[in-house]
Amino acid sequence: QVQLEQSGGGLVQAGRSLRLSCAASGTGFSINSMGWFRQAPGKQREWVATITRGGSTNYADSVNGRFTNSRDNAKNTVYLQMNSLKPEDTAVYYCNADVPRGPHEYRYWGQGTQVTVAS
Repeated sequence: QVQLEQSGGGLVQAGRSLRLSCAASGTGFSINSMGWFRQAPGKQREWVATITRGGSTNYADSVNGRFTNSRDNAKNTVYLQMNSLKPEDTAVYYCNADVPRGPHEYRYWGQGTQVTVAS
């Protein structure tokens, strides 16, 4: 079983920065892609960013240029550096890890962390 533990987040003024972390734990696993989703009140969960094991990244247009997704494979940890935050970035942020098991891949989720950006 793989567990993801998130940290970071909180309340911040618009224009400031926050960093989220997400550490995967368990035994006998490797991780393919890791990334982040977010869910704002009354809205569906939306994809934010993905990083492959090799370090290639992709971002949603809404965060491209402001957010940076990175990972430390030795620590099975992914980070989301969020700069120039906007009120519309307010949401619960969830990390994910895609774990291969034989011919299949399973997605695990973090517990979620609240990010609130005040105008």
